Amino acid sequence: MHDRFRLPIKVDTTSNGEFEPVPLPETWRQAKAWAARRLSAQARRLGLPRRRFLASLCGAASTLATFNAANAAVGNTGGRYRLPAEAAFEPAAAAESLAGDEFIFDVQTHMVDPAGPWRRNRGRRFERVLAWWPQGACGEADPTDCYDGEHLIKEVFLDSDTDMAVLSFIPAPPAQNPLSLEEADRVRRLVEALGPGRRLLLHGMILPNLAPFEAQRAAMAQYAGDWPIAAWKTYTQWGPDGVGWELDDPEVGLPFIEQARAVGVRNICIHKGLAFSRLSRKGVSCADVGRAARLFPDVNFIVYHAGFETSHREGPYDPGRVDRGIDTLVKSLADNGVAPNANVYAELGSTWRFLMRDPTAAAHSLGKLMRYVGEDNVLWGTDSIWYGSPQDQIQAFRAFEIDEGLREAHGYPALTPARKAKIFGLNGARVYGIAPAEIRRKAQTDELGRLRTAYLEDPKPSFTTYGPRTRRQFLALQKQRRGMPD
Repeated sequence: MHDRFRLPIKVDTTSNGEFEPVPLPETWRQAKAWAARRLSAQARRLGLPRRRFLASLCGAASTLATFNAANAAVGNTGGRYRLPAEAAFEPAAAAESLAGDEFIFDVQTHMVDPAGPWRRNRGRRFERVLAWWPQGACGEADPTDCYDGEHLIKEVFLDSDTDMAVLSFIPAPPAQNPLSLEEADRVRRLVEALGPGRRLLLHGMILPNLAPFEAQRAAMAQYAGDWPIAAWKTYTQWGPDGVGWELDDPEVGLPFIEQARAVGVRNICIHKGLAFSRLSRKGVSCADVGRAARLFPDVNFIVYHAGFETSHREGPYDPGRVDRGIDTLVKSLADNGVAPNANVYAELGSTWRFLMRDPTAAAHSLGKLMRYVGEDNVLWGTDSIWYGSPQDQIQAFRAFEIDEGLREAHGYPALTPARKAKIFGLNGARVYGIAPAEIRRKAQTDELGRLRTAYLEDPKPSFTTYGPRTRRQFLALQKQRRGMPD
């Protein structure tokens, strides 16, 4: 897409590759076109080059204000982006809603190793797909270079306010996985070399239902001994035969959790929701989360995507009608006596990004998570680098508020600056044993901090998303993955 059509707040059809892109309603397509015209007119009014205006807080505020108007026109007002009236033209006014000094800890980021063995193992068909893959939008001759460690550093640490991140993995055996622990650790050390601020943590990817099961558990001990593993990442939907598993499965789930305890890494991140194409729905629901959390109160269960599903619009929680999405997490906790702010956490990667297009569903989702999972147990994640820079997600979340009437009707807490600060990073810091004040102090003097300060003198954000945007692109991606998610 040409620069002149890009907006600083990227509400579009892009998928992280795990779910089929969902078309935008006509209202949103019109709103984006309206926003593009307004941005051009306002840049001329202020005498600024359009791209410079796009990169400003006023550009982001103008975009969100246009989205507010479009949502109000169709009655989608359960949530909104709070903006002063003059924010589209006055930087100080825009900063009231869109700037901030929160500690931002993104607990879900991704990258790939363009030169890894996974690529050689996928053969010529994969190379043919790469010839037109949408990730080429970043401008690299080889589209997979858009996902490398250097791009991760630019998109996440330079083009956004992110202080710290966790580097995660996708479900695939080591030989087919686009990211190895070796490459992940190289990037971790690269970031570490830029200064004393502790900036990047690592997951260990485990497939507990990949035979032989004992080998998977042995790998956990090896990983924990050889690498600075901060948490385990696993996918209950994934299975070598297309069938998933559950956390309290006596042959798979329970031995996996017991091994996590044994090796001393007790943070377990589980993909829930965002049902994969061509796989069974076993493992999609969060029903097993509460059961496992009750059995292992000394283990932290971090539910990636919070159980959200794009095909299910979130509304108020009704315990008598629970079959999809975030409600399966809420019911699982209630059924098993797991209290809010206990040992289950809800992560927002891809979830918040998708909900930015639907403020009423966003209000219900965030309200339910704060009320039932706990305001201390909602974690910030963006699924970047699949969506490019997460700065637009950060700015939109800073401005978002839940309608007072919706809060009163359903008992949702207000999304105050203090609660946003918890979600942005303080909650995640507690889970991972991080001291935010120490990280921020060190980051102010390290090389990465100096690089970002210098970069912000003349920022060059791409406003680009890298994932598939159409059903055709998504199906082609699935084909080269042999139907498995990446």
